[in-house]
Amino acid sequence: MSSRAKRTGLMLWPMPGLDAGFERGVWAEQAGYDDVWLCDAEGLQDPITMGAALGVATKSIRLCTGIVPVFNRPPPLLATAVLAAEEHARGRFVLGLGSSTGNMIKRWYGLDYEKPLSRVRESVALLRDIFAGNKTNFDGKTIHSHGFTLKGTPSAPIPIYLAALGPKMMQLAGEVADGVVLNDFTPPDKLTEALEQIDLGAKRAGRRIEDLEIVKRRAFLVGDDEQDGLDFFRRYTAVYASAPAYQNKMIELGYEKEITGVKAGYEARDRSAVNAAISDELVDRIYAYGNESRCKRILQHDFDAGIDTVIVSPQARDSGEFARAAETFMSKNVSKAAEN
Repeated sequence: MSSRAKRTGLMLWPMPGLDAGFERGVWAEQAGYDDVWLCDAEGLQDPITMGAALGVATKSIRLCTGIVPVFNRPPPLLATAVLAAEEHARGRFVLGLGSSTGNMIKRWYGLDYEKPLSRVRESVALLRDIFAGNKTNFDGKTIHSHGFTLKGTPSAPIPIYLAALGPKMMQLAGEVADGVVLNDFTPPDKLTEALEQIDLGAKRAGRRIEDLEIVKRRAFLVGDDEQDGLDFFRRYTAVYASAPAYQNKMIELGYEKEITGVKAGYEARDRSAVNAAISDELVDRIYAYGNESRCKRILQHDFDAGIDTVIVSPQARDSGEFARAAETFMSKNVSKAAEN
């Protein structure tokens, strides 16, 4: 079990009508959150740019990207953005990276999505070299860079965390990263297996799992109507189930019947059939919903199971729902395992 102090982070969703952007990030520091996590998805504001702005407006809260896809920006370009953000958040910027999915990279951005494991490994290696002030001379399977030098260096080494869904990426995170970010699709009953994979990778590099921070992004819908929460996350899961990577993960978790129904629904362009294919068991196993007491118990269970940092990711249809979830996990409202 890790001896790290337990941390609670708030994930921002800067979408119109949610009050979940820059001002909420400033509020998070005042509310006692340890981290703000800035996502790179769904056409939201750029997380590194947001991190730079929050660096100016805050003093102590850690600012983390969660998660920047490695296919979006070549490492030299990514390094220049990180340098600008870290200048205003000295020693408090964490670069979270991931491979993302073919749906996002190929369909949204029109980029090739090939050899994601190699791309992540090579991105980490090249970024570390660039941040160290070295001139690039790198030829990998997926990345090439020669003659680039960052004009300036970060005030402290930039921690690099990797998002991991499957065992190969978990092992890679254990081998090369400073932390690993799991998500809802590593449910509590699968956490021990995930930690074993991370530890296996860490040992390849002469390290132990205790050398990494174990982070989990948790989608919470805080509300009094549990049936509403169940139905909300059924629809939420159906969106994830459109991506082959998540289809495979759900099949791995034992939900092949559900995925067969999801695929049939999508082929028929029948959204109601897609939603109906998602079972109550699948939703209840993966997601967190219910009133404040229930959601806080779920968060505490994650800490007790070995998670170092829980990213609270409020799922909300309006600003009131987002505020309720964010306020549920303010420091004065959460009893952390490390303090018990």
